[in-house]
Amino acid sequence: MSQRQGVDLSYEDGARAVELAREAVESYVRHGQREQPGSMREAFYERTGAFVRLESTRGRGSLRGCAGGYRSGEQLGHVIVDAAIEAASEDSCGSEVSPSELPNLTVSVCAVKNVLLTDDPVVDLELGIHGVAVDGGGKSGWLYPTVPVENNWSAHEYLDRTCRKAGLPPTAWQNDDVVVTLFEGQVFRERAGDGSIEQV
Repeated sequence: MSQRQGVDLSYEDGARAVELAREAVESYVRHGQREQPGSMREAFYERTGAFVRLESTRGRGSLRGCAGGYRSGEQLGHVIVDAAIEAASEDSCGSEVSPSELPNLTVSVCAVKNVLLTDDPVVDLELGIHGVAVDGGGKSGWLYPTVPVENNWSAHEYLDRTCRKAGLPPTAWQNDDVVVTLFEGQVFRERAGDGSIEQV
């Protein structure tokens, strides 16, 4: 097992992270441009991973895009911008976010804190604390720490669904040649309706 510390974000850091992701999505969708992080908060200079999720508030709601990584040699501010752009692009969920969708999107950011390579994910996994990434056979996939709680999944179901997302058989996480990585993350997101930001 290996573990490493990452960055601890204050509420103000997290709120700015979500604002930065929102600005990056809007700049990319409206103008096809990459937003520069500009004057970054001190925490954003840390080199760590991050994920960005875009969800539609229309109808029953749906995932519009998700991107990022738990490992990165880049500064957090730049990782957030790049993940936000990728989440809004057609590479993420098959269709690019359109300008008309922007008012009906909620943005969330997960800043990675600790990364744990595990040989026994069922024992080591804490639901609501850990995100999961699986790598095997040239395929990889990951899910946010909040996803199993939102969907009332067990640890087994969470691991199975992460494998499915990677394009692997559901129980592939049990195979010796599949690497399972757990990551802790601080998640901040816009509330649907008023756009205020909460830590989850």
